[in-house]
Amino acid sequence: MTDLEIPFERDRKGHYRFFEILPGALSYTVLLLPVILSIINPDIAVAAILFYLLIFFVRSVGYSVRAIAGYRTMKHHMALDWRVLCDDLEIGQESASAISRPKWHAANLARLQEMGAVIKPSQLVHAVVIATVNESREVLEPTLQSVIDGDYDAKNMILVIAYEGRAGEEAETRVLELLNLYKSQFKHMIAVKHPANIPGELIGKGGNITFAGRELQKYLAAEKIDPACVAVTTLDADNRPDKRYFTALTYMYCVVPDPIRASFQPLPMFTNNIWDAPTLMRVIATGNNLYYIVSTQRPHLARNFSAHAQSMQALIDMDFWSVRTIVEDGHHFWRSYFRYDGDYRVYPISIPIYQDAVLADGYIRTLKAQFIQLRRWTYGASDIAYIASKGFFSPNKASKYDVTIKLLRTLEGHVTWATGTLLVYFAAFVPSLINPDSITSQLLPLTVSRLQRFGIAGLLVSLYVCLVTLPPRPARYKRHRSIFMLTQWLFLPVTSVAYGSLAAFNSQTRLMFKRYLSKFDVTEKAVVTEAGKTISTDANPE
Repeated sequence: MTDLEIPFERDRKGHYRFFEILPGALSYTVLLLPVILSIINPDIAVAAILFYLLIFFVRSVGYSVRAIAGYRTMKHHMALDWRVLCDDLEIGQESASAISRPKWHAANLARLQEMGAVIKPSQLVHAVVIATVNESREVLEPTLQSVIDGDYDAKNMILVIAYEGRAGEEAETRVLELLNLYKSQFKHMIAVKHPANIPGELIGKGGNITFAGRELQKYLAAEKIDPACVAVTTLDADNRPDKRYFTALTYMYCVVPDPIRASFQPLPMFTNNIWDAPTLMRVIATGNNLYYIVSTQRPHLARNFSAHAQSMQALIDMDFWSVRTIVEDGHHFWRSYFRYDGDYRVYPISIPIYQDAVLADGYIRTLKAQFIQLRRWTYGASDIAYIASKGFFSPNKASKYDVTIKLLRTLEGHVTWATGTLLVYFAAFVPSLINPDSITSQLLPLTVSRLQRFGIAGLLVSLYVCLVTLPPRPARYKRHRSIFMLTQWLFLPVTSVAYGSLAAFNSQTRLMFKRYLSKFDVTEKAVVTEAGKTISTDANPE
């Protein structure tokens, strides 16, 4: 398959429009179903609601189990000496180092000895593309410093700052100052200005990093560096890799059977400023942390999100990222999947890349910024039409069974994102409101409340994992701030509905009525200094 790009808005017709409408149509239908069934037959409505909630609570139990397993995996991977493991790969056997090694490492060595290593650690070069628009130096510079301070030698890294020309001279000056300050720390460092108003591109991160990726390709060609031996990590301005990340990525890149047809997903952790963020934003951020910890235990469902890594050769093969979507990270999985006819996979890496929780200059602006961010994430529902179009209506060799399963899982995920919380909180009361004389309808809320007692145990497990993954409390905050980290979970119903369900319905409704999001709304990033001062810049310069 050669044409991987999303159709222009004017070209979305027929089957493409059907699948754009489908997630929203299903979500509204599912939401109305308790009302419709209650009118037709209250007993059927009660049975259907109870069946749905039982499935939900069984999933919740599984979620809690995976939360503990994911946390243990993260702790284990954070404790490993990845440099020694990479040294073992280099020589093809365990070195003389006396450190403890996991069992899977011995299995990887045995497989590489039998099949031969594809790429050795010494052959690999890391390239880091940092996308920025108008973020302040207080946001951007710590990201650069975290790359330098890692276990991996920055002298074997190429760093590219991809910045938007539309941000103006002040932003450009900021980037060039950082370039002059840090370029001696890397093998090579460049700043690439993305011109505004390139035909065929919407305003977004995809066009920015694609433009920078093509400049990186030119440099590699001039230096005669094999793109297959270059692992490219994309970061947002506030993404700070854990010191072990690049060494762990080196290991993973060198042990997987085919690193070209793979991408590598580190663990997003929204903890950079978690102590500074308002209560509602902390609930959302820590909930997101938990979700991605759980996701590491389901590698067959792994997808690209935010910061991730991929072979430069693969990026060249698919002409880099999409320039026509605001969700270029999640969409990039499907772009890669169809470029390689389904022979493509994502490998989770349980090493964090620390990111900012949403924090703008002022409480109201923060609330708005959070909704805009989640609306952008839920706009991933736009991929459903892309999957169906490329999988069933375009020439490709991907397994139709696999495409169907992935399409249904993606569709179910977005419908559940929109409706799940609302059904759990409110569906049990619908039959009794419509049929006040029905005994089964009146008993349903009581039955559900008893089920929810079991859900509290799962919530406690989630609460534990969220608390133990928090960074230390900054000295500028008193101890009572820690108490707020516990009591904040009382707002979970509010955030689940206002920022989960409503954001998902907003995105899906837009797709139904062709009210497309054609601009990447950058999340405003404010920084609170040690002195308590808030520093912010305009997130979306024109």
